[in-house]
Amino acid sequence: MNMLHKAMTIAGSDASGGAGMEADLKTFQELDVYGMTALTVIVAQNPHKDWDHEIFPIGLDVVEKQIETIVAGIGIDAMKTGMLGSSELVELVARTIDRFKLCNVVIDPVMVCKGVDVIMVPEAAAAIKTVLMQRADVVTPNTIEAAYLADMEKVETLDEIKEAAGRIKELGAGYVVIKSGSRNDSREAVDVLYDGREFTIASAPKIEPCYNHGAGCTYSAAITAGLANGLSVREAVELAKKFVAAALRGSFKLNEYSGATNHYAYRLENNKYFQDMLKFLDKTKNFSIFFLKKLRFGQRFCRNTVYMKKEGRIFIIFA
Repeated sequence: MNMLHKAMTIAGSDASGGAGMEADLKTFQELDVYGMTALTVIVAQNPHKDWDHEIFPIGLDVVEKQIETIVAGIGIDAMKTGMLGSSELVELVARTIDRFKLCNVVIDPVMVCKGVDVIMVPEAAAAIKTVLMQRADVVTPNTIEAAYLADMEKVETLDEIKEAAGRIKELGAGYVVIKSGSRNDSREAVDVLYDGREFTIASAPKIEPCYNHGAGCTYSAAITAGLANGLSVREAVELAKKFVAAALRGSFKLNEYSGATNHYAYRLENNKYFQDMLKFLDKTKNFSIFFLKKLRFGQRFCRNTVYMKKEGRIFIIFA
């Protein structure tokens, strides 16, 4: 029996399903990693108040019990953090890393919500900076978070991103990955990886239009999954960039307020048989593909399935 590598996310829940631990677990699953969650907070969005975010913290003792179940009871190959809503919670994460001598630690310093570029919980942000940076094998801030961690007024240009990465590295992080994403004005999405010696710049045209809710969580989760599976940091970051790009290309609208990344898009794009079959069907007259979904077939799930219709008859292709 094959054993999956395992990863833990210490993160909040996004009721809309696009970000937080929902994004993390979907990403782990798609990249062949068994995911486990220590839930820190529940975030709901109020549809009657323009999608206003409402935050409901989980008690520290409950978070600690979840971590104990996962790390002491099962064991992990990698871990990541998401929303940590208090300095006490940050301290708990630090103690966990030290106590169990955890490696492949990815710190996603979640300090702002989508569309709100203001530090949500200053005391927690300060603790992340002073306590977790030195314990991070990889830290993945966006430009707002990078500016805070680096004590800079703003981080927007490539030179500013490099300067911020250098300053964050001095806080003790192993590798620094700064994601510019949608927060720069250029047509390029620029990510910078810094290991203390050299900068690696990954630049690609922005995918527009797209919905990017959860993209940051997905990015750090993909890095975590790569590390859990034995990839180097550079290989894991490269995988994460490809995974998120596919998720953005396949993104979709949720409602009038938000849309989400598509976590199975990478799998579909990289299934050569499936893509070749779609191209063939597209060229074949009298066929219509009318939906694409998971199908329960006996006791097995066939993940990539095309239902086709020709002359009133239904054809099914399993990939």
